[in-house]
Amino acid sequence: MKQAGKLEGLLERVRACEECAASLPMGPRPVLQIGSAARVLIIGQAPGVKVHESGTPWKDASGRLLREWLGVDRETFYDADRVALMPMGFCYPGKGKSGDLPPREACAPLWHDVLLEVMPRVSLTILIGRYAQGHYLGDRASENLTETVRAFREHLPEYLPLPHPSPRNRFWLAKNPWFEEEVLPELGQRVAGALIG
Repeated sequence: MKQAGKLEGLLERVRACEECAASLPMGPRPVLQIGSAARVLIIGQAPGVKVHESGTPWKDASGRLLREWLGVDRETFYDADRVALMPMGFCYPGKGKSGDLPPREACAPLWHDVLLEVMPRVSLTILIGRYAQGHYLGDRASENLTETVRAFREHLPEYLPLPHPSPRNRFWLAKNPWFEEEVLPELGQRVAGALIG
């Protein structure tokens, strides 16, 4: 009960955060899903417009493809006591020249460590995109996303790096067939194992 109260208070603080308010075109609306019993943690980039509007993490085309990759249904994916969803930036950062801007840099240093403390049962952390990979793998990340994902076995069992499941990445997926052949089967197995364990 004590842990539940601590988590609830922490989530209230995160959702009330206005650290970057002046820089956010649609205002602050931190979007995340955290549960103290979560076994799988997915660290993505930042919410897009649709997710900002709905307030539900990964509620877009990228989320549908991500669930396919993971081999989980919507019910499992949105069960905070099984899957935690914590982006590098909690709010929609705005549009850039070639898509959304990078995640705001303040979120991870401000909130990630305290949120990780209330999720002691996480056994697999999935790092989506180069911002999450750079932050959590540090010098162990390769010089680009493709090589980091290709070297996924080096980061197991704690971390599993993935590209972003955005429809915009269909060319990357077509160009890198090894991803579907090697990474996705391992991902599905690791996620299933973590959720059972």
